[in-house]
Amino acid sequence: MHDAQGVELQPVSELTYLHGGYGELLAALERALEGKGPGESARLQLEPEQAFGEYDAGLLRVEPAERYGEGIAVGMEIEEDSRLYTVTDIAAGKVVLDGNHPLAGMALRFFCQVLSVRSANPDEIRSGVSSSRA
Repeated sequence: MHDAQGVELQPVSELTYLHGGYGELLAALERALEGKGPGESARLQLEPEQAFGEYDAGLLRVEPAERYGEGIAVGMEIEEDSRLYTVTDIAAGKVVLDGNHPLAGMALRFFCQVLSVRSANPDEIRSGVSSSRA
């Protein structure tokens, strides 16, 4: 996966997923792969609303650092109010928490090649998750 300027964000060599709207892939990415067989590929750019949403400044919080103890560090994830926040800064006794997905607000480019296709087994269909993760 690359950003719209071509900078690699997350290298993924192989991914096995359960096709059919189970939520394992972004919906737009799954639609691009619909009906593709081994050897076929798809290139696409997803705008923020098709990927991880627009960046929402309302999901930023500044909290007193002492609330989280001595072990608090930039990059840590904290779950509060049923939302996952990432610690993005610590300064002057304050902690900045960001509830946005790290890729929110970014256009993303994908190149996908189908390596193989198989039918899902009953356990996978029941759970909605592929049992053969790559």
